[in-house]
Amino acid sequence: MRNLVLVTICFMFSCILAAQELNCKVTLNSDQLSNGDLPVFKTLEKSLNDFVNKGRWSNRKFKENERINCQMFITITKYESNRFEGTIQLQSSRPVFNTSYQTPIFNYKDKSLSFDYIEFQPLNFNENVYDSNLVGVMAYYINIMLGLDADTFSLEGGTEYYRVAQKIAAQGQASGYKGWDSSENRGRFQLIDNLLSNTYREYRVAMYNYHRKGMDVLADNNNTGKQVIAGTFKLFETMQKRRPNAFLIQTFFDAKSDEIKDIFSDGPKVDVVKLKKTLSKVAPTYSNIWNDIKY
Repeated sequence: MRNLVLVTICFMFSCILAAQELNCKVTLNSDQLSNGDLPVFKTLEKSLNDFVNKGRWSNRKFKENERINCQMFITITKYESNRFEGTIQLQSSRPVFNTSYQTPIFNYKDKSLSFDYIEFQPLNFNENVYDSNLVGVMAYYINIMLGLDADTFSLEGGTEYYRVAQKIAAQGQASGYKGWDSSENRGRFQLIDNLLSNTYREYRVAMYNYHRKGMDVLADNNNTGKQVIAGTFKLFETMQKRRPNAFLIQTFFDAKSDEIKDIFSDGPKVDVVKLKKTLSKVAPTYSNIWNDIKY
């Protein structure tokens, strides 16, 4: 009987570990507030870390070394009567095959964060019930990051996560909280709408090619990896012709600009002139970085 109990406990513990997809640090900053030292902010920060890292976000089993590394920086700029307002900065990365390097996947700032929270209020996510905007926003971005990560390992592998994020966005629209409106330029609704739209399919193909066929082969074949990575920028060129100033192109280079500069400033030579021309066309806001690519 004792052995049976031990086996059951071990099984339950292994299931809990397998369900933890994220290795995420949530930091809450309230320094801008005159009452920013209230205990509620530390309580909320701890609750958010538990919510993100201990929650079950998919049916996929993750080993400890497969958990997605990410960070969430929440800055509170207004707090009154249990209503919080501020911003949330999100960053995620994934390991590159046969290296210790973490390649950035997502780097995005949401300036429209608002929610109601009472200290010690439990944070629980139910896909079919929208009763907390804080939970909704967090679950939305968790699924965005899971989807982006999956897209880098298999072509359009993140669709199941994007569908959940899309459902949350629809619920968020009905909640009345800011940040969910479909008319908001480069907001939450537009982000998930673009990720699931065939109009921007090249973005997801580029995510897969860049990471799985490019970054993951750099350690074994640097020349091939760099050629594949350079080729992914042509996909953005195609997408930009169809939709100039596409939101997803901006999100890609917000995460990748410094990495791209480093990749093409070292190792086997590529046609840097041609590369810079393409990069300047698809991501002109980073022209100063492209100009630093020298070989």
